[in-house]
Amino acid sequence: MQFDVVVIGGGAAGLFCAGVAGQLGLKVLVVDHAAKVAEKIRISGGGRCNFTNRDLDPRAPHKHFLGENPQFCRSALARYTAQDFTALVQKHGIPFHEKHKGQLFGDRSSEDFIRMLLAECDAGRVERWQPCRVEHVAAGAEGYQLATDRGAVSAKAVVIATGGLSIPQIGASDFGFRIARQFGLRVIPTRAALVPLTFDGERWAPFSQLAGLALPVRISTGARKEEMSFDEDLLFTHRGLSGPAVLQISSYWRETQPLRVNLAPTHDVDDTLIAAKSRSRKLIANELLGVVPSRLADAWVAQDAAWQRPVNEASDKSLHQLAERLSRWELVPTGTEGYRKAEVTAGGVDTRDLSSQTMEARQQPGLYFIGEVVDITGWLGGYNFQWAWASGYACAQALAASLHRQP
Repeated sequence: MQFDVVVIGGGAAGLFCAGVAGQLGLKVLVVDHAAKVAEKIRISGGGRCNFTNRDLDPRAPHKHFLGENPQFCRSALARYTAQDFTALVQKHGIPFHEKHKGQLFGDRSSEDFIRMLLAECDAGRVERWQPCRVEHVAAGAEGYQLATDRGAVSAKAVVIATGGLSIPQIGASDFGFRIARQFGLRVIPTRAALVPLTFDGERWAPFSQLAGLALPVRISTGARKEEMSFDEDLLFTHRGLSGPAVLQISSYWRETQPLRVNLAPTHDVDDTLIAAKSRSRKLIANELLGVVPSRLADAWVAQDAAWQRPVNEASDKSLHQLAERLSRWELVPTGTEGYRKAEVTAGGVDTRDLSSQTMEARQQPGLYFIGEVVDITGWLGGYNFQWAWASGYACAQALAASLHRQP
């Protein structure tokens, strides 16, 4: 079987790239080892798919993306914007809404977006083989030869869109990284990102009773000059912390680094407690009810006998200490929930070895890498999907320009 392009990976980046390339006149095959394509789209955004972010600024990708060189994604993001993809969603009649902070979600189901991508592939006469495992990829004078469990395939170009290591239970693998190394590309060490954080069981015991409690916080990590902070909701779990605030900060956190959490970011806890001391005889925990949830207030005062008394009987020093602990809770995670719970994989194919204009390997013509497999990781909130769309689009345009020139 001969094709212009074989796209390995039927996720967001792969399907979108294939559809665009097919509609530009190329003969495209998509191969995926899973029985169902786009499982990550299917489970994203609570099943509604946070498909992009309206606040993304292509001129400043370092604001919402990380990697060894976040500026790498600037070209692709500028040429295919959140507005461009939103226009495609509207063209397909998919209703959507903005949740907050520019995050766009479908009104109904993630299935709407999978059907849209498959319809775009159909419009480009893209052929799909699934489940189909690629056993070997080799380069020759005429392009690439692929050995698959459905037979041999040859193509002028190969696109690797196999994603990262996140959520292996829906098919994630290291295939893309193995292909990169096979052809001499460097791979930045990978790690779980947008992932819940875990803590030592014994030390976490006093807080495990708070599992299920969510509240808005400010969370920070890093040295002062490199500090990253997020104002989002935090969720206590039996093993540690989760919620948007923790998922965001996890991409920047490194082992042994402390986190700082302000559990009452909209209050001056110190002023509140000192003012209460002069007029109230309530227990300190009761005075905290307007500042933090009651379960948290009870758990916090239980840590020190000096805090388990009426506020008017407490010393100023103990009240200051309580306020400091609530406003600047320092803790060191012991680890993360790993790839099984991570929404994305940080690290990946080194951007130094790819063209930011085309996504083609610099030293291996006809081999392209797009989406999560590349060392570009976005924030929570639609940024990773937009990178999938933009990198896939840039790649498809480059494929058409290159292959249409060939005899």
